[in-house]
Amino acid sequence: MTSAGMAERLLRRDKAVLIAAIGVLFMLTGLYTAYGIGMNMTALRMTAMRAMRDMPGASAPGDWTAVYAILIFLMWWVMMIAMMLPSVSPTVLLYSALLRQGGSKDGIPQIAMVFLGGYLTVWAVFSAIAASTQWALEATGYVSATMMTLIDTVPGALVLILAGLFQFTPLKGACLRHCRAPAEFITRRRRPGATGAFVMGLEHGAYCLGCCWFLMALLFVGGIMNLFWIVGIAAFVAVEKLTPFGGTLAKLAGAALVLWGGYILVGSV
Repeated sequence: MTSAGMAERLLRRDKAVLIAAIGVLFMLTGLYTAYGIGMNMTALRMTAMRAMRDMPGASAPGDWTAVYAILIFLMWWVMMIAMMLPSVSPTVLLYSALLRQGGSKDGIPQIAMVFLGGYLTVWAVFSAIAASTQWALEATGYVSATMMTLIDTVPGALVLILAGLFQFTPLKGACLRHCRAPAEFITRRRRPGATGAFVMGLEHGAYCLGCCWFLMALLFVGGIMNLFWIVGIAAFVAVEKLTPFGGTLAKLAGAALVLWGGYILVGSV
């Protein structure tokens, strides 16, 4: 077999290993999210009851035990992993291919998964902040302790408007451009070894977080464990990052969110 044929075979093997690993991770996180392991109510049941904004809970709002706080953090993090894997997977596969073409020989799938680990670590930090925000909003009476959604329509409308306006900001534009050009990032920021891969994953995750964090705040509007909103936001993020018209779509979505929030505000007067 020629060297070119051998390289092509190794690339296909790397790709197969990574797709399998990412697929298993996506399946596990998706099941965890859907069934809300350890939570008082599954995401499936919350989605079926999505018209309800609040209902009495078993404990006072904000009265979290340490175990429950950890479960809420895990709920957020696992959910973020399930939502972001579809849009980051092409970057992980590209990183693996560029490593192979750059002369790296052994352990490329493992190095690529370390890169993914760095990326997901950023979303772990976001999840800790989101869980803390959820606790604060629940303790002050803005978020339902049972349904995990903003109780009043006005705060929800304001979140919609702010999320829409964010789509037009320079920060959003810069981070989205980065996420839409992963090859340039990998080429410019390439670092050797597992430590370098992890740092690169952190950097890429930081850009991705800057692009998407306000969209994730919309979960407080539709319900943190509402599967329709989870799948919808994940699909939008993937289309926004991976398609040729993603930049235009971001602005159209921003305008739609502002109009939607404004409509709710007017109707609440």
